[in-house]
Amino acid sequence: MKLYFHPVSTTCRPIMLFAAEHGLALDYQFIDLFTGAHRQPDYAAINPCCQVPMLEDGDFRLGESSAILKYLADLQGSPAYPGDLRKRARVNEMMDWLNTGLYRDLGYGLIYPQVLPHYKNADAAVQTALLAGARERARRSLSVLDQHLIGDGRPYLCGDEMTLADYLGAPMITVGEVIRLDYSPYANVSAWLDRVKARPAWAKVNEGFYAHFVAPFKDAPFEGL
Repeated sequence: MKLYFHPVSTTCRPIMLFAAEHGLALDYQFIDLFTGAHRQPDYAAINPCCQVPMLEDGDFRLGESSAILKYLADLQGSPAYPGDLRKRARVNEMMDWLNTGLYRDLGYGLIYPQVLPHYKNADAAVQTALLAGARERARRSLSVLDQHLIGDGRPYLCGDEMTLADYLGAPMITVGEVIRLDYSPYANVSAWLDRVKARPAWAKVNEGFYAHFVAPFKDAPFEGL
């Protein structure tokens, strides 16, 4: 199976982590987002959305990180995507909430407009207002995650074991490290992140992210939470 990817991508890192932990030998096809390779005709012919990741399994192609994780988990029979109907529904619920709730405001609303030029608003007043709104919504979502969705004593997002929700969610939250977000007020979120980042495959999988997305902005001024 081929995975078209970039190592800093928030949507690729969950798949890379899952593959590393499950011994999946994917054929990684590097698509350089920084040079615009994802918008070139040869890649657009593979994925008309011009995005990564894209999984290619024979003549079957599948985009979207969440869908790819579920496909690979089912192929592997992984307990990270439980067979029990209600447990699986809970994982699906959490993954949908991360994608359409928290990350919409944390990533696309607060982080990316400060580091990626094509997300930044040219009008400074508009940019300030958009960041302020995203910050408040991100704080609210982080509080919900901290107090209700994780809560005290739950090791992982959906219970006692690592699931696809954790594979998807941890890379999303750690993008905050690019702008040095302080998650310490969210004790349960911080403990969960530490738990995921302590897994043996995390450091290797995220080498590119820390070297090419976090390190270049280490001295840049940012607005936090």
